[in-house]
Amino acid sequence: MTYQEKKSIVSLISTLLIFTVYLLYRYPQYPNEVLDSKVTFHYWGSFILVLTLVSIAAHIVISIVFNIIFRMTTGEKEPAFADELDKRIGLLAFRNSFAMFVSGFLLAMGSLVIDQPLKVMFIVLIAAGFLSDVTGSISRLYYYRRGV
Repeated sequence: MTYQEKKSIVSLISTLLIFTVYLLYRYPQYPNEVLDSKVTFHYWGSFILVLTLVSIAAHIVISIVFNIIFRMTTGEKEPAFADELDKRIGLLAFRNSFAMFVSGFLLAMGSLVIDQPLKVMFIVLIAAGFLSDVTGSISRLYYYRRGV
């Protein structure tokens, strides 16, 4: 496997772990009593903000650890440049990821149109972000395996 394929697999696994652990930690804290909109917005706003910050920090740490382990096990450095194939695969994966997020965003807004609770909209929006990240990693791995 190439460096890019291994990096895509690590990114996919780390995304799944980060999201699952954060969800299991944070979702049970959802207040079950009758909620006013201020409490709902505060909970979901903090949920998304902290998830974003935790995800970014964890991905940075995991990327550093991956590069250290990759160098120790193979003796190779991370490729210093990206050729045309790498750029094209990155763009295709970004396109797929973006399409997934936009679809989820539209679905989240559609849940408001059909008078679903705010909770549904936020859950769909969070799921769309998660699925777009997973789609990007899987697309990158697929294009590296298959070729473009």
